[in-house]
Amino acid sequence: MAKKRYKLNPQTLTYEVITIPFRIKFYRALRKVLIGFILASIVNVLFSFFFYTPKMYRISRDNNELLIKYNMLNDKLRAATARLQEIRHRDNSVYRSLFGTDSLNMQGIYTPYPDSKYKHLNNDLYTPLMVSTWKELDGMSRLLYLESKSLDELEELSKNKEMMAEAIPAIWPVNKRNLRGHIGAFGTRRHPVTGRIAGHQGIDLGGRVGDPVYATGNGRVAFNNEGERGYGKQVLINHGFGYKTRYAHLSKILVAPGQYVRRGELIGEVGSTGRSTGPHLHYEVIYRGLHVDPLNYFSRDMSEEEFAKIVESAQATTYETE
Repeated sequence: MAKKRYKLNPQTLTYEVITIPFRIKFYRALRKVLIGFILASIVNVLFSFFFYTPKMYRISRDNNELLIKYNMLNDKLRAATARLQEIRHRDNSVYRSLFGTDSLNMQGIYTPYPDSKYKHLNNDLYTPLMVSTWKELDGMSRLLYLESKSLDELEELSKNKEMMAEAIPAIWPVNKRNLRGHIGAFGTRRHPVTGRIAGHQGIDLGGRVGDPVYATGNGRVAFNNEGERGYGKQVLINHGFGYKTRYAHLSKILVAPGQYVRRGELIGEVGSTGRSTGPHLHYEVIYRGLHVDPLNYFSRDMSEEEFAKIVESAQATTYETE
C-alpha cells in the first residue's frame, strides 16, 4: 500500500493529504520504465560483449553451417566441371572425329566475367568465399552452354550423316594416271613467277591441257569466273557443312553457277590460264573459311578402278540440279 504524504494547512492548522495529479504519476512511472530499459540494455550489451548469448550461439552455428554448405557446393561445382570437361574431351576426340568436323569454339566462352559483376557481394565477411563460388558457377555455366551448342550441332550432323559423307571432298580432282611431275605442296613456298616466298593455299596437280577435272564432293557451284587473284578460269563449289573447294587455271569450265554437281562429275578441263607456268590444276579445300591441306582429304587407298566407277556413276547425273 502506497505511503500517504501530508502537508500543514496554515489556515485550518490541520494536516491534509497531498494529492498528486495523474499526469505527474504517469511521467514518474514512465521515467522509471525508461531508466530500467536503459539499464537493462547496458547490462545486456556488456554481458554480450564478454559472454555469448543464446542468440549469438545460434548465429554462430548458422554461420558455420553456411560455411560447410558453401564448401560442399564448391566441391560439387568442381566435380561437375571436371565431368563436363571429360564430356567436352570426348566430344572433340571421339564424336567429332566420327563426323570429320572440327571442334566448336565460341569467342569469349573461357573469358571470366568482370569483377564488377560481383560488386554487390562486397563488404561482407564471407565475400572471398561467395565471389569464388559465383565465379566457379559462372565458368561452369559458360562451359555447359558451349557443350550444349556443340551437341546440338552434332545432332544435326547425325541427321545428315549420309549427305555429309557425300559432301566432304574425298577423291582426287583429276585422274591420278594423268598426273605429270611433282605435286605442288600446300603451305609456304617460293612463287614460281615472282620468286618471292609466299603462302600456297592449295596444291598443284600437273597434267595436260584438256585433262578432265572432277568435283570431289556433292555440292552446288558457287561461281565460275576468270582472272580473280591470278587463278584464271576457276570453279568454286559450296559443299555445305562448312566445306568449299576451288579448281583453278582451267582451260574450260563445264558447269554454271547454281548448278548442283555430284562427286566425280566432270566440271572442267586442266589448263594454264591466269598466272601459271604450265598446265596444271590448282586445287583448294576450304573449311569454315580456312584453307586446309587437300591431301588430308584424298582417299589414298582408292584404286584406279574405284575412281573410274565413281566417275562413271557421276557422269550419268551430269548437270543434275535440285
